[in-house]
Amino acid sequence: MKSVVTSMLLPALLSVLVLFTLMSFRVQAGNSHYSDDVTQHRAAYTNNNHGEDGVKFSCSIAQLNEIDQQMSVYFIQLGINATLIQRQLNPQAASLLFTLATPPNDFSTLNFRSRPEMQIRDQLISLPSAGGSMITVLTVSEKEIVLALMQHGRLTEFSGEQCNAETFIDHVKIRQNTVAWAELLEWGWPDGGKAKWNKKYWNKGTPLRGVSPSVAVADAFENQNKYSIGCYTATKLVMVQGILDYYHRIKKSPHELARVERRLMADGEPLVNIEPRAFWFFEEDFDANRLWENGKLLEMRYNIPPRNFVPGDWGYILNTDPKTKNKIGYEGSNAIYLGRGQFDDYYNDHNHSYLLREKLDEVYQWRNKVFSRSRDIDKVLPLTEGEMNALESAPDQGGLIMDTRAFFMISPSSSETLH
Repeated sequence: MKSVVTSMLLPALLSVLVLFTLMSFRVQAGNSHYSDDVTQHRAAYTNNNHGEDGVKFSCSIAQLNEIDQQMSVYFIQLGINATLIQRQLNPQAASLLFTLATPPNDFSTLNFRSRPEMQIRDQLISLPSAGGSMITVLTVSEKEIVLALMQHGRLTEFSGEQCNAETFIDHVKIRQNTVAWAELLEWGWPDGGKAKWNKKYWNKGTPLRGVSPSVAVADAFENQNKYSIGCYTATKLVMVQGILDYYHRIKKSPHELARVERRLMADGEPLVNIEPRAFWFFEEDFDANRLWENGKLLEMRYNIPPRNFVPGDWGYILNTDPKTKNKIGYEGSNAIYLGRGQFDDYYNDHNHSYLLREKLDEVYQWRNKVFSRSRDIDKVLPLTEGEMNALESAPDQGGLIMDTRAFFMISPSSSETLH
């Protein structure tokens, strides 16, 4: 009888084993294990389309010649040595491509400051603070941002109405302004509790009637002690503030400011859906019907190498621990890259910034129930060099760094409505 049962069960067990093996293979093979829709979306929004790297302009030859001259002047103003750049003007493809003259397999931007040939120095930036006074912060330079955009591993393309040097420079300066606003933050951390907002301007995360998003968002930076928010909300506030403040205070463009505010308020909620919904494609409860929804303000790209961040990028460090990832606020860490190898610290828990390995270690140690470095220091399990190296990869390769980046780049002719 035992042999009969075994002979009946064996094929079933083998079938289950084969199915389990196939499922495991699909999970380890990368993002193909999600759905055909996600695979198609990834193909449409990958970081490049023809193996190209750097900054690309696509428009008429007359425009490209003018852009070429303007970019040369801009590089000189920033102190970028011409030997650092590879320039490719392709009349047949009507394109102009600027790429760093680094090895093709060099994707990292985190160590630019330590590369002597790049001569990276920080910049002093003035920001408005409470009471109308100004404060000075030391932040990333335009030069570092431009060099990072031209590094191998990603493509940033300007075409159509965006195909001009002014739009590119705006893009760089918005990134710098975004980083500047993230330099000295000390918001409260709700730790799973309710968020706190300044009731003079906000009803929870919605501006009061008659309060513009520019005024409400700016208050979160000028009166930080009145706010206690999670890192997702904090990240959105920084991205929005960097853009609104640039058009209002730096470029002084009422038209552009009004356009951005209209987009933010299209659904009455300026902090909702600013990024494409596909940014969260990896979540278990992700609604595939929303995969192709655009963000109100930001774009995204997939397939970015783990150590490739441009200052002003919004990336994500995923908590891959099956237990603690279900704890509210500890699903992962939304991270804005500040340049100089540093990432944001919204709560001044770590002298206002984290190095990548410090950020990775912070998220990894959550599985050891280290939710406060000061309170839970005895629970920290130090990682070896090999373990840290492994974390500096994508989750499907045993690491924590998602291959997506979100950033601001919207054409002036973009639709004002949500899609």
